[in-house]
Amino acid sequence: MTGPALGTTTVTQVGIIVRDVEAKARARSEILGLPMPEIKVTDPVDRAKTEYQGQPSTARAKMAFFRMGQVDVELIEPIGDSSTWKDHLDQHGESLHHLAFKIDGMREKIAYLDASGLPLVQRGEYTGGRYAYVDGSARLGTILELLENDR
Repeated sequence: MTGPALGTTTVTQVGIIVRDVEAKARARSEILGLPMPEIKVTDPVDRAKTEYQGQPSTARAKMAFFRMGQVDVELIEPIGDSSTWKDHLDQHGESLHHLAFKIDGMREKIAYLDASGLPLVQRGEYTGGRYAYVDGSARLGTILELLENDR
């Protein structure tokens, strides 16, 4: 192989699951001297087309993003139905959930990772692109998130 299989080795985001996104964002803002970010809520299933474990899901989350150099720190509070976020909180408590990479060719990357033992767990869309979480827990110690933005 001549290049990275994902087309990048640059981590663009670290996702952390929390119980109360407002409280954790406020604490990070105060301690790190950063502005308080806007708290966003993911789109509903009709717009996000969310799938969890291969089935449509009404799972949603509250999110706050901190820009920290090349990496965004994303705080995620699960709300609604079962999701990778909710399952993670239930099983591991507040902790690291994923490392994210911006990629091109979502279908191809998902197929490559699945063949490498990292199955698709959840996917959906956001304004301007799509995301996918693949379970790298056994092989890599964490979930990977793929982010593909429209051009």
